[in-house]
Amino acid sequence: MIGAECGDCDAKMFPPREVCGGCGGKTIDKFKFSGKGEVSSFTTVEEVKYAPEKFVGVVPYVMALVKLEEGPTITAQLTDLEAEVVIGMPVEMVTRKLYETGSEGERGLVWYSYMFRPYF
Repeated sequence: MIGAECGDCDAKMFPPREVCGGCGGKTIDKFKFSGKGEVSSFTTVEEVKYAPEKFVGVVPYVMALVKLEEGPTITAQLTDLEAEVVIGMPVEMVTRKLYETGSEGERGLVWYSYMFRPYF
């Protein structure tokens, strides 16, 4: 998980940016996050009518605000859920297939994204 760190105020950012959202500084360096954090809020999308087109096939799914160990809070889908999601649940970043383009029998592109799964 590569983000950015401000050389002026030490703020950590994900995704990376060219200008610090905290101080407006432009001394930005790459920063490698641990990929670990905890769920600070979540919701379950249970109805197809509320899901974006590319997510219709995976309803229901859980979206969460994940507070990373290094500070920033990001929005991400939760995956590999075998237990009930709770606030404070420790999670780690994983890469998972998001969706595939092309129809059946037709070659398309596979899109991957970061998601978070529980870890104990």
